[in-house]
Amino acid sequence: MGHMSDPTSLPNFPPPPGDRPLTGRVLDALQDLQMDPDLDGEGDVAFQARDQKLFVKAVPGNQFDVMRVFGQWQISGSVPEDLETRLNGCNDLTLGVNLVKAGIANGNLVLAVEQVIARQEDPKAKLQIAVGLILQGLGLWHRNVMAKSRVAAGLDPEIPEDAPEGTVVGPWLSVGTSGSQGTTDAQDGDQA
Repeated sequence: MGHMSDPTSLPNFPPPPGDRPLTGRVLDALQDLQMDPDLDGEGDVAFQARDQKLFVKAVPGNQFDVMRVFGQWQISGSVPEDLETRLNGCNDLTLGVNLVKAGIANGNLVLAVEQVIARQEDPKAKLQIAVGLILQGLGLWHRNVMAKSRVAAGLDPEIPEDAPEGTVVGPWLSVGTSGSQGTTDAQDGDQA
């Protein structure tokens, strides 16, 4: 009988991309992007992007997987408490920014981007796009809700100086709403 090799001395090659679960590919991509990924207790990938904590949920499918990048933020007391104003801000964001879905859950703003990922696909490029859109959407939601709330109360919208030239506070994209109901009452109670 011939000499046998020690199996631990054989090179350890990663499985082909089509055989690797999406969660593993996401961890690798976020590591490459230096976003310090980690698995949380629910099996989602947690990571940091521009000092914001975000998550990725990998949803396996029969023919392709879905990658859901999301974050949630507690809404500060400086934002008008009127739920309709907050939800109209979510609706504007969802209708105005491709891919981003926005909602309010338990007093938190939740933003998510869902993308289809092929079994052989490296998710890095789509992760970068999703993270950028979510962080941009976070700022956009806050700015729009604050500005439209001020306009509804008859005040100057206070558009930030760094806003693009020609930025105006437009109408709500939500059909049949003006974004003004209840706003005045919410502002009266603010300490801002």
